Amino acid sequence: MTAKKIVPKILIIAFVIGFGVLCAFTGNVTSPVGTLWSLFPPVIAIGLALLTKEVYSSLFVGIVAGGLLATGFNPIHTVDSIVSNGLISAVSGSAGIFAFLVLLGIIVALLNKAGGSQAFGNWAAKHVKGKIGAAIATFIFGVLIFIDDYFNCLTVGAVMRPVTDKAKMSRAKLAYIIDATAAPVCMIAPISSWAAAVSGYAPDGQGLSLFIQAIPYNFYSLMTFVFIIALTLMKFDYGPMKLHEKNAENGDLFTFGGKETENEEEEEVVENKRARVVDLIVPIVVLIALCVFSLFYVGRCMGEEWVFKSASYDASLNFVDAFSNTDATVGLPWGGLVALVFTMIYFVARRLVTFKEAMACIPKGFIAMVPAILILTMATSLKNMTSLLDSSKFVEATLANVSGLDNFLPAIIFLVACGIAFATGTSWGTFGILIPIVLAIFPVGSPLGVMSMSACLAGAVCGDHCSPISDTTIMSSAGAQCNHINHVSTQLPYAITVAAISFVSFIIAAFVQNVYISLAISIVLTVGTLFVIKMLTKKKQA
Repeated sequence: MTAKKIVPKILIIAFVIGFGVLCAFTGNVTSPVGTLWSLFPPVIAIGLALLTKEVYSSLFVGIVAGGLLATGFNPIHTVDSIVSNGLISAVSGSAGIFAFLVLLGIIVALLNKAGGSQAFGNWAAKHVKGKIGAAIATFIFGVLIFIDDYFNCLTVGAVMRPVTDKAKMSRAKLAYIIDATAAPVCMIAPISSWAAAVSGYAPDGQGLSLFIQAIPYNFYSLMTFVFIIALTLMKFDYGPMKLHEKNAENGDLFTFGGKETENEEEEEVVENKRARVVDLIVPIVVLIALCVFSLFYVGRCMGEEWVFKSASYDASLNFVDAFSNTDATVGLPWGGLVALVFTMIYFVARRLVTFKEAMACIPKGFIAMVPAILILTMATSLKNMTSLLDSSKFVEATLANVSGLDNFLPAIIFLVACGIAFATGTSWGTFGILIPIVLAIFPVGSPLGVMSMSACLAGAVCGDHCSPISDTTIMSSAGAQCNHINHVSTQLPYAITVAAISFVSFIIAAFVQNVYISLAISIVLTVGTLFVIKMLTKKKQA
């Protein structure tokens, strides 16, 4: 590790220890719980990750800082808190998602071994023309999978990698399109795991209605779609993404210091003359269908021990209510496991792989997902440390002091939601904190109340989209098989651009209070901003 990477970590650790010594000797420093200090650990982790381009040690430093602050700098208690409240809790709470990651990794390895991915890539090379076609196809596929963001990230990445690779699109660009469709589409789809989560924080019987009312004012999600389409059709990139796309044109899809890393094992691509496009489509369609069904089934089951008690199955729940009650950490592994068994039987029956080759794909699929599992474990541990510091209390107290700025509140709430989601890496936790506050400030269904609800949801998605410790961001990197820090650094300028446009749009919407005019202005602002950036980029080149 270079001095450039080591020095910032040493400085941060020294600062945290120094703060602990100060607390111990003065005895009059207030507790960090519920104060601005509660956001200190994630800010450390994010700052170090962006500065050093190294995610594992950066997250670990953040976890240690959180443990020290939460335990009053007691060494024994700190270690116990990191292990028990951090790592063990993270693994147990995310076990279902880990299982789904591994299952999907095995399915992808099978698709590669059987030649289905190569067959689809060959077909796409003939029918999907150039980068524009590949980008639009990836975007459309991402929008169509609106049930769950984890499922979206990994499935879209697995299917579209052969297409975008042949079109010479960088993995960073693929990761951006995946990330920019996954959470935003879930946040504007009434039938999704996100809609269910939002509904749970609203008054009884009004959750889904409030969610639907908020969709037209969710400027960040909607303008992200406009941004992707406009950027693609205008054929330009800016910021770090420009370098990645330039290198991809020369055959380097990854851009690790200007060349593909030697440590990254190249994905095995098999040319099987028996394989057809249908050999990729059938397993993916079965996977999607089974995951949707399993999410619906789990949603109809009540109680933690529903697996063993058929009486807990409530057949009276309709599709929407079932999704409002589902648990993706249970439903997705169900669908993934059955889809994996089906895929193995299908490929062996088609004589595309032998049984021995199919079994050999199991460890390959697991190994491919190890980086994502490690990052997700550490990011979840960091979130747990932040929860121990009760950052929600600080945010609630801060917003309670804002008064006399009613028409500016949606924009303010958007910024606050962005900050919380960025620092904590969770959209769901963010709107869990803010929705009750918004409902307490504004009457249910009032125009400013609806806009503020939209601002809360839009800001949560925006912050989650930008955050290196967000599970959706991590999943997007895994789906695209892109270096995580490369993904974060390349998409930040794009996400910040849309966030700035959304902030202005919320101010305009609060005064205009007409959704059609507000949306029209937002679209014009988005396209206009891209034209200006393109002109400025050309001037710099000249």
